[in-house]
Amino acid sequence: MIRIITNPEQGEWERLSRRAEQDDPAIESRVAAILESVCRDGDDALYRLSREIDGVELDGLKVAPEEIARAREEVSPQIRDAIAVAKRNIEVFHRAQLQSNLEVDIMPGIRCSQRSKPIERIGLYIPGGSAPLFSTVLMVAIPARVAGCSEIILSTPAPVHRGGTVAAEILYAASECGITDIYKLGGAQAIAAMAYGTQTIKCVDKIFGPGNRYVTKAKLLVSRDRVAIDMPAGPSEVLILADESSVPEFVAADLLSQAEHGADSQTIMITSSRALAERVNIAIRQQLAVLSRKDIAIRALENSAIIVMDSIDDMIAFANLYAAEHLIIAMNEPWDVAERITAAGSVFIGNYSPESAGDYASGANHTLPTAGWARSVSGLNLDAFMRRITYQELTREGLESLGNTIITMAEAEGLDAHAHAVKVRLI
Repeated sequence: MIRIITNPEQGEWERLSRRAEQDDPAIESRVAAILESVCRDGDDALYRLSREIDGVELDGLKVAPEEIARAREEVSPQIRDAIAVAKRNIEVFHRAQLQSNLEVDIMPGIRCSQRSKPIERIGLYIPGGSAPLFSTVLMVAIPARVAGCSEIILSTPAPVHRGGTVAAEILYAASECGITDIYKLGGAQAIAAMAYGTQTIKCVDKIFGPGNRYVTKAKLLVSRDRVAIDMPAGPSEVLILADESSVPEFVAADLLSQAEHGADSQTIMITSSRALAERVNIAIRQQLAVLSRKDIAIRALENSAIIVMDSIDDMIAFANLYAAEHLIIAMNEPWDVAERITAAGSVFIGNYSPESAGDYASGANHTLPTAGWARSVSGLNLDAFMRRITYQELTREGLESLGNTIITMAEAEGLDAHAHAVKVRLI
């Protein structure tokens, strides 16, 4: 089901690690027009765009309290219990990331400190089309609450196939996180509303959450001049490092769990065993037959590969070059391998750590960098919802001891006023 490549030359690694091209001038032009329309016409543009793009005639932008109450009744006890467990685990892990304020006496009379302050207004975008991602509500809303963000709004589609209503699971998860400021908006227009504000929706300071190519492009465009965003994001991906200790059926299941995200998802397996590669392909064929999203998974597998390498060093080097969103290490001594990984969004250790655990309920965040951004960008964590402000306090004694250093450097840069700001205090 997936092409098998044996011992590619290092010159081929770059090509094999390249994701599908995501830039599309037509998409950028369309998104720019949407942003301009919302910025200019506010609510009127949101109603019009929802009608034109989504085919939904909205009778209001904000989800009413009675809709949230009704959704809470509709969600099954099993889903409520699952959300409760996941919520608890995510909160435990993110609360552990809270950091104490830092204070350092640099030298006599000079003290520097650093304090964390939450970003005040947060906008959360939650995809809600064919697969309403209520798990993402937990992943972005819980750390925002733990950080202490004072205002949190959420935007999510109300698709026509649901009669213009938001998925009950999304509303339930949001209410469990204490979020009631929810809007029935999807796509680039939702990002525009949160970035620029309208008559109904107040603008935010930072936008979080995944989306399709239009949403991603909108986030990138508004981040240039108006608001911060969580990270660049693209189609989902997994890379699995496997050897003879791996279980073929487990590996196949992990590859398919990513493939069903979307036709543009990518799944890569790197192994030291050709026999394992062939057994995994057999398992993929067997498991694929019963998947409800089989057609999507098949298209994603066309973008995917199993790569057989003789050297573990090469396997690790390729993994670091690829910088996967999700990296599974199903090998002997997986922690030894993990210590040598320098670029990955989130790492899953051993045969019993499926990527699905991180997607839902292990506690770690599932909002992760894709397309190689893991070489320089971290997955979502509490820091993303905080600002760190530094403070410095100097006594006269401290300024006297440091004054000549400051004056010398300022005058050497030709900034006389900087030097004078010290001299005038030491007269």
